[in-house]
Amino acid sequence: MISELAVISGKGGTGKTSVVASFAALAQNKVLADCDVDAADLHLVLNPQIISGENFVGGKSARILPENCIGCGKCEEVCRFDAIRLEGPANDVIAKTYLVDEIACEGCGLCAHFCPADAVDFSSRVNGEWYVSDTRHGPMVHARLGMAQENSGKLVTIVRSRAKEIAEEKGVGLVIIDGSPGIGCPVIASVTGATLALIVTEPTLSGLHDLARVADLTGHFGIPTVVCVNKSDINPEVTAGIRVLSHKRGLDFIGEIRYDTQVTRAQIAGKSVVEYGDSIAAADIRSLWDAVSSKLEQTKG
Repeated sequence: MISELAVISGKGGTGKTSVVASFAALAQNKVLADCDVDAADLHLVLNPQIISGENFVGGKSARILPENCIGCGKCEEVCRFDAIRLEGPANDVIAKTYLVDEIACEGCGLCAHFCPADAVDFSSRVNGEWYVSDTRHGPMVHARLGMAQENSGKLVTIVRSRAKEIAEEKGVGLVIIDGSPGIGCPVIASVTGATLALIVTEPTLSGLHDLARVADLTGHFGIPTVVCVNKSDINPEVTAGIRVLSHKRGLDFIGEIRYDTQVTRAQIAGKSVVEYGDSIAAADIRSLWDAVSSKLEQTKG
């Protein structure tokens, strides 16, 4: 049986990826999945060597064929996203044709459906790429979503599924998922069915607020959830509040990571903090990993 640990956060910038990078160094026999596809950065620390890559086709988009356009304006009329304008090149019939703004287009297909001249090409588009790579800490599946592209949840599902397949092929019992921040579609795709979710938060009012939101999410899906606070000593009062909130919600508060400038130095060196040397943050993350490993073992029982 393969365990899936999803490391998530209610907001960006809490240090979630730094924790995952350290877990990658500490864990034995695992596969890594960077599911933060909108802003992937685990590769910056792990320096993956790409073995294979594939295009991600996540949806469709419209493109007006200028040679067929008759300039009737039906496409602009039915578009609810203001994505079509009379700014296309001339053809043999009219001085201007209609043009689709690829970034504004939501891929609904109405323009293609109502065009009387079959002048709209509505076909699949490449939204990004996903990769299988080797790192110094084992296999990693990761992806890059194109700018202003959609269907990140679908791409997360591909990344996560492929990571689990690799774990099965190699007889590895653990997949560590670097999830997206927030509570949106990519986060849901990152955590649904996970063995354990670790929420990494920070001792700020926004961190406290967004912890509650992401805890609601994992609670809705019935995912066992534990909590840790990064940079816990910069605001002990809010850290204490996070402990209280975790207790009220029935979440295990399993660790604190103290503020440490060595974390930044490790990132500059392209290493996780536990690889960079002995420091207070490295010691705290090792203790956190021990607590997480114990929780994962309990789920097997």
